[in-house]
Amino acid sequence: MRRDNSYSVLVVSDNEKLNSSMASFLAHEDFSLSVTESVSSGRRMTGQRDFDIVIINAPLKDEIGIDFAVELTDMYACSVLLLVRNDIFDEINYKVQNYGVFTLSKPFTASALNQTLKMLCSMRERLIRMEQKQKSFEEKLEEIKTVNRAKLILVENLHLTEEQAHKYIEKNAMNDRKSKVSVALRIIEEYKRP
Repeated sequence: MRRDNSYSVLVVSDNEKLNSSMASFLAHEDFSLSVTESVSSGRRMTGQRDFDIVIINAPLKDEIGIDFAVELTDMYACSVLLLVRNDIFDEINYKVQNYGVFTLSKPFTASALNQTLKMLCSMRERLIRMEQKQKSFEEKLEEIKTVNRAKLILVENLHLTEEQAHKYIEKNAMNDRKSKVSVALRIIEEYKRP
């Protein structure tokens, strides 16, 4: 389980009995639960806040829920579980498995749900790590762009070569005990055109 806090779970189901069972089952675990009864309200809720896990009890009154499950995996970094009738499980699982949607056939045991939730939590942790790596990569890319922009300014204004501009930024960063990015930002600001 997550060390910092509980997993936020959205259950999209119009079945009162299942909703009650989920609430009591998840109450004993490290989950915070929200429930809604339609795909349209599920879309609204996932658009307004992040959920770690979304459980869709298909079919629902307004939609089956398959498209919603796939949309969630495309748009958000949440784990998605689709609950489907046993007689159509293979067909539905085949349609959604390549999108990273987990499926569980109904009826299911508490043990099967527990195992599936552990897999969903594991997937969510993996998605969190991937988001962090992507964010770090994007930040580094932005830093490189900033330094390159400052080098271009130095090349244009001080008539340095690119290598000389690079050394200029490195030397100033070392002398000022600052990062190359902060030196680059200072150069950009200094040569900013009105």
